[in-house]
Amino acid sequence: MLIKTVPELGFFALILALCVALVQAIVPLMGSLTRRPLWMSFAQPMAWSQFLCLAISFACLTFSFLKDDFSVAYVANNSNSLLPWYYKFSAVWGSHEGSVLLWSLLLSAWSFAVSIFSRHLPRDMLARVLSVMGMVSSGFLLFIILTSNPFARILPIAPQEGADLNPLLQDPGLIVHPPMLYMGYVGFSVAFAFAMAALIGGRLDAAWTRWARPWTNIAWAFLSLGIALGSWWAYYELGWGGWWFWDPVENASLMPWLMGTALIHSLAATEKRGTFKSWTALLAIFTFSLSLLGTFLVRSGVLTSVHAFANDPSRGTFILALLGITVGASLLVFALRAPKVKSPIGFGWLSRDALLLFNNILLLVMMVTVLLGTLYPLLLDALDLGKISVGPPYFNALFVPLATLLAIFMGLGPVARWKQMGAGELVRRVWFGALVGCVIAVAAPLLYDGQWSFGVSLGLLLAIWIVLPMLRDMLIKLRQEGPRGLRKLSRSYYGMVLGHVGLAVTLVGITMVSHYSSAENVRLNENQSVEVGGYTFTMTGLSEQRGPNYLADRATVRVSRDNTLITLLHPEKRFFMARGQAMTETALDPGLLRDLYVAMGEKLDNGDWAMRVQVKPFVRWLWLGALLMAAGGILAVLDKRYRRLGSTDAKRLGASS
Repeated sequence: MLIKTVPELGFFALILALCVALVQAIVPLMGSLTRRPLWMSFAQPMAWSQFLCLAISFACLTFSFLKDDFSVAYVANNSNSLLPWYYKFSAVWGSHEGSVLLWSLLLSAWSFAVSIFSRHLPRDMLARVLSVMGMVSSGFLLFIILTSNPFARILPIAPQEGADLNPLLQDPGLIVHPPMLYMGYVGFSVAFAFAMAALIGGRLDAAWTRWARPWTNIAWAFLSLGIALGSWWAYYELGWGGWWFWDPVENASLMPWLMGTALIHSLAATEKRGTFKSWTALLAIFTFSLSLLGTFLVRSGVLTSVHAFANDPSRGTFILALLGITVGASLLVFALRAPKVKSPIGFGWLSRDALLLFNNILLLVMMVTVLLGTLYPLLLDALDLGKISVGPPYFNALFVPLATLLAIFMGLGPVARWKQMGAGELVRRVWFGALVGCVIAVAAPLLYDGQWSFGVSLGLLLAIWIVLPMLRDMLIKLRQEGPRGLRKLSRSYYGMVLGHVGLAVTLVGITMVSHYSSAENVRLNENQSVEVGGYTFTMTGLSEQRGPNYLADRATVRVSRDNTLITLLHPEKRFFMARGQAMTETALDPGLLRDLYVAMGEKLDNGDWAMRVQVKPFVRWLWLGALLMAAGGILAVLDKRYRRLGSTDAKRLGASS
């Protein structure tokens, strides 16, 4: 009897969370505006209570999956009694209703974290921050309860068996990828809340950026990991061997990442120099708005993608309305408050300030390029003006030149002085790196392939250009002051270095895999061979395998080079019985310098198997670079100056007109 009431308990906790979120949204804000400490004190306990309610609700849904309660429609549509327990767990967020519940749970977790780790903030500032987060949470909880209830029942007769989880999603990557991506999406709500709280309080100074900056870095790190995991999942799970296809849902996560990258740099300038105050607040609004736009694209039904979750237009209308209210209200507050903020601090056009501004502009243009390429076909279709497809040629033609310019400015920024510096001094700081980069970039393709390639040389030159000036700067400090000079550098500085090195590593991976990949679509049967990229692939056997909820044809492929065995690969073609759906399970031999990749296609009439065989050089560097970037973001957060809010900052933040 207790098991049967768990879904009702989960739905009740969801409704209670909405009530708490509404109190969190209204009472503390009114308290900060009317200077009533008692009302402001509601913010923290309401954030804790909302997190507790949503944790209970999420636990109830998870329990229903693990216990195969097919009377819950969401469980019946996305699970099966034969599904392994770990996929039952990940199925909780494997479709629309559960993914939005996870979104709300993570938002409440961010609110809880802010309420715990921001206790040194002035009470009115913390009340406004948590109030804004409560408003966002209220909107999404209303969305769940009114349009996407994960606890809806199939009564009076429940099905005996579930439809099973989509085979595409029965993968370890699904267990990690969506939570990471959502942590990034939702995490930008903290920067948004701090910006709105500072605007409402009329104090857009460096103090609020010092507190918003670590939260933004953490969110950016999670989003970087989420995007990288999505790319990795597409690479090995979909069987085509690609790592990025400019899919609209991929673009939906890339756009807030681009704006988030601009935001963390703008926050650094505002904190350090007091410049870009209004621009930083506007970037915080744009970044979170793009996170909401990504949510709309994935869950509205306007996209057809393996990543998309929903096809109900009413849900899309609700999220679009929520997006419009959030963007409209925040821009209204910005328009009313930002003109009062003046930034008298100037800088020359040859300075770190100016280079950060150029980088921000380029990131904004790159985001707009992706936004237009993603939304323009949807707009034409919605207006019945025809259907067009915007694919990789458009994005590559515009994105690559912009990314090249961005890399050039990135190489200059970390070694430039704040406010102003001479052209001669800047040249002295970068000329050696530029010279070394040119030599290596020209020689590398000749040594690797025996032929010179402009594209490869350009990509390697840009990667070296990003890294060497920073390494030169560190070597100078080491030579002048010894190890003490490096110890004096902050963790924030080392985080910046690690983040830039990560981008350079990813750039090397993109360059090499784009120019040197080898791929063949072949027909193979037992004891037949094909040569790809200097490796010989021989199918040495076929067998049948049985999994927990699927049957599989499994091939054994011997990979050799110069008659020397390299590895044995075992690609599979799986048939999932509950859904009657076939899926490819690729086989990989990963390595730091190359991947060997085999994917099984269909069985042909004469008994041959269609297979895709690939050699992917340096493809792992794509995700290694993303890990380094995320690590850089986390390392910057560990900077000791972010652990406490100084009394001077507290007074400045607490002051309001």
